[in-house]
Amino acid sequence: MNTLILTSIEQGLIFSVLAIGVTITFKILDFADMSVEGTFPFGAFLFAKLITTGISPLLSTLLSFAFGSLAGLLTYTLNIKLKIKALLSGILTATMLYTINLRLNGKSNIGLFSYDSLYDGFEPVIILVFLVFTVKVLMDIFLKTEIGYLLIATGDNETLVKSLGENSNKYKLIGLMLSNGLVALSGALMAQYQGFAEITMGTGIIVIGIASIIVGDTILRKRKILKLTSRAIIGALIYKFIGAVAIDLGLAPTDLKAINAIIVIMFLSYNTFSPVKTRKAKELKVVEEAKC
Repeated sequence: MNTLILTSIEQGLIFSVLAIGVTITFKILDFADMSVEGTFPFGAFLFAKLITTGISPLLSTLLSFAFGSLAGLLTYTLNIKLKIKALLSGILTATMLYTINLRLNGKSNIGLFSYDSLYDGFEPVIILVFLVFTVKVLMDIFLKTEIGYLLIATGDNETLVKSLGENSNKYKLIGLMLSNGLVALSGALMAQYQGFAEITMGTGIIVIGIASIIVGDTILRKRKILKLTSRAIIGALIYKFIGAVAIDLGLAPTDLKAINAIIVIMFLSYNTFSPVKTRKAKELKVVEEAKC
């Protein structure tokens, strides 16, 4: 059981980076970005390509973030420049990334056990705590900047941003690129953790990201002092722990997809039918949350 708990914490930390990325698009920008399903494995496959060519694990991980952000640029181009619906833009990006992922290494499964990783010489949980804390702090600082506030305002009230003489599309681009970069970073961290990159590792990953946000917001909705990033991290940890408990109770690992969906349904239903919910009990304004 102790091993199961530790594994849940480690995977929860990895997925918390994913959750922070998904928070930017789904919660802050109110943009249904499905490209996540392609960006997550893209980060893993790009890391695999770089590490197998002799590049250090740290640089390979950072480059996964950098190149992963280009997926956001592609989604932005399809949505804003080519006027394709947001949902379809993300799906098209994920579809193209599927082929790119296969092209990167020429096969659908890349073993990484014989190569260096960020976790070498340390317990993975120590490295992951440091990395997640760093990502959280940097994101909190960014959201306090002028660009960060305008990014938040773009999702909250795009008309207001335009009335200030700002181009709201610029902030959508920043948000999409930052989000996809973080998702790709999460994929690179997962590839190093599990020791391989696999083409289907992004299937259903958007559910994990959204579920982490929902769980964090539902359980901690009265803790207004917590920032969006904190809720995403705690939500991801709780979400993975719930899944681990389900497995420990006897469910097969092959049931995980169904478990993931059930967890989301349960928390969404709780939010919908909660007796304390009022007509005005919508989510707090994202601007107010970011200022906490």
